[in-house]
Amino acid sequence: MKSLFFILVVIFLMTHFSEHSYAETKIDGFTTDLISHDAPRSPFYNPSETKYQRLQKAFHRSILHGNHFSAMRVSPNDIQSDVIPGSGGYFMNISLGTPPVPMLGIADTGSDLIWRQCRPCNNCYEQDEPLFDPEASETYKTLACDNEFCRDLEQKGSCGNENTCNYNYAYGTGETFTMGYLSSDTLTIGSGRGEPVSFPGIAFGCAHRTGGKFGEKHVGLIGLGRGPLSLVKQLDSQVGGQFSYCLVPLSTTDSTASSKINFGRNEVVSGSGTVSTPLIKGRPDALYYLKLEGMSVGRTRVEFRGVSAGEEGNLVIDSGTTLTYLPPDFYSEVESALATAINGQTTSDTTRTFSLCYSSGSNLQIPTITVHFTGADVQLPELNTFIQAEEDLFCFTMVPSSEMFIFGNLAQMNFLVGYDLNNNKVSFKPTDCAKQQFN
Repeated sequence: MKSLFFILVVIFLMTHFSEHSYAETKIDGFTTDLISHDAPRSPFYNPSETKYQRLQKAFHRSILHGNHFSAMRVSPNDIQSDVIPGSGGYFMNISLGTPPVPMLGIADTGSDLIWRQCRPCNNCYEQDEPLFDPEASETYKTLACDNEFCRDLEQKGSCGNENTCNYNYAYGTGETFTMGYLSSDTLTIGSGRGEPVSFPGIAFGCAHRTGGKFGEKHVGLIGLGRGPLSLVKQLDSQVGGQFSYCLVPLSTTDSTASSKINFGRNEVVSGSGTVSTPLIKGRPDALYYLKLEGMSVGRTRVEFRGVSAGEEGNLVIDSGTTLTYLPPDFYSEVESALATAINGQTTSDTTRTFSLCYSSGSNLQIPTITVHFTGADVQLPELNTFIQAEEDLFCFTMVPSSEMFIFGNLAQMNFLVGYDLNNNKVSFKPTDCAKQQFN
């Protein structure tokens, strides 16, 4: 009788937890490369372009990406900017299926869904890499409509004729989109510490219809946001809701240096120089919101007085946006304090991307800018706040925006930036990312 009772309990537990189970094996952590959009290892790298041409493209993508976030905030289910999410940032290598099929996907902290194009894909954009074939994977399965992951899709999900869970993500007025079956399979990530690490039963979008701004070199997307379908959330039981990255500066001369992303408890950002600020919920909930209280230019402090100054979360931290966007009035005060401190001859930016620029030949004294988040003062040296945009143009990499306010990746370079989703905090530690070695 006791044996029968034990068997029934085991069956109940297996049934109860199977539909929304994250892999249970706990690991200390694993690390892989983040490949910059225009780096030699990127499929978008064009050796005939100058570094200034690549920068201009990055700035343009940053503007589009910022517009994408702004539209998400206004109407998360009706995004009004046709742009690929995360297209301004980094790529990450993963594999799906058994045997594993490689995928160089956009690593996007502003999205939650993992997806890639699958066979058959008759109404899809052309891609250079072979399509993923679900029938060739021993571990692939489509998810049913009553699966918890399907319910997590909310308005972006629907139930098909055969009780299959359908997903539909639109980026823009509808021109750029991905739709197909919400599925699960084994996901493998190549680890810099040794053997690749595999995780069974990871939910992803198996796209059978796509269109819009995606191109031949786009294979799919790896959502790293706060939503329940993101890679970080699905690996919560193994990595403790923790990941960190270290972005190598664009100015590095070491061709072998690579930005890194780490998942797991083993790489909690701590030690001398580390500061932490709360992660705050905002809308849409896939984004990472912080509270900006002000900035100091040298010893001159400017209090944040943006249009959302009364809200808890007033700034999104994002690895896929190049520039930092601030509300116009607040930006104007910061720029004024900065121009006074530099006391140099300004010049105009012909591309109209930047508001404050100087001639590159000027002997400029750039003060440290301290970003005052709640509980954390992040000191940004010249490397994080100015960039040589053209041969004779040196510009401030923060710009005004009347829409979304974003702490972009130029401001995060040479910092070990750690996200702890279980304790709701982001930590910053000044680090030489070209030399950073994860344990």
